[in-house]
Amino acid sequence: MPNRYSGENAVSQQAQTFYDRILLERLKPKLVFLQYGQKKPIPKREGATGNWRRFTSLSPATTPLVEGVTPQGDRLVVEYVSATVQGYGNFVYLTDLLDMAGIDPVATETVELMGENAAETLDIVVRDVVARGTNVYRVSGRADRNLVQAGDIIDGATMRRARRIMARNNAKPVPGAGAYIGIVHPDVAYDIMGDPAWVNANQYAGSQKIFDGEIGKMHGVRYIESTLAPIFEGEGADGIDVYGTIIIGANAYGVPDIAGSSKPKTIIKSLGSGGTSDPLEQRSSIGWKAYLAAVRLDELCILRVESAVSA
Repeated sequence: MPNRYSGENAVSQQAQTFYDRILLERLKPKLVFLQYGQKKPIPKREGATGNWRRFTSLSPATTPLVEGVTPQGDRLVVEYVSATVQGYGNFVYLTDLLDMAGIDPVATETVELMGENAAETLDIVVRDVVARGTNVYRVSGRADRNLVQAGDIIDGATMRRARRIMARNNAKPVPGAGAYIGIVHPDVAYDIMGDPAWVNANQYAGSQKIFDGEIGKMHGVRYIESTLAPIFEGEGADGIDVYGTIIIGANAYGVPDIAGSSKPKTIIKSLGSGGTSDPLEQRSSIGWKAYLAAVRLDELCILRVESAVSA
């Protein structure tokens, strides 16, 4: 029976499975922002919008009860937050000399490249939502981003303040981490790793699960290094770049997922599949496609620490 693998020089089921695995192997270690989002599964054919329910906190009930008198009670307030997924993808054309029927080394390297491209794309989509959070602390207490000076470098005291802000906001540690998660650019990591309180990840790797990209911890925050941590180019004083270090707690932001569609799908089109757009059967293609969205669920559980970096 014909299927998407059939036809002359078509991709075999075995090869497709191999390429899917290669793409995911390149994808997963680079997904930093995406992996900490609260997943909201959406069954197929039930729309493309994920909805989260959020209850506002109740005031402490400090008034003593009076025997025989029913207290007034409180009012439950529910807020709803939603996000609608959108499609993302990319592809490249390959030569007609490529053997798509088997496992070809050029195709393998191309799929690896697609995995990296998919990871960077999807993580940027989530990052851009998270980085627009309203909870901000700037080094030296600067009132605005354009006032951040070249000497406003992150240090241990800054990160203690960051942790205190999260704790005062009643942000809970990220499940499985036992701490807040900090997503930090390598340039910022260079500055904080010199602090006496810094502990390298290899010093506690035997006693705790180490996350992909984790480099160490300090003052109740475990740090994940990523070149995709936000940089606000030229937005500081005198046109300097301002770096954003993102500190998150539990359930800070959400990622809807339609029946696993946020996991990129490898799409391989073999020779002869292009119809009249490829009349001489000269091209095959390899690409990826995924559906994704992100939404901030609790502004108080996301803190963006803005700073300069040392030279």
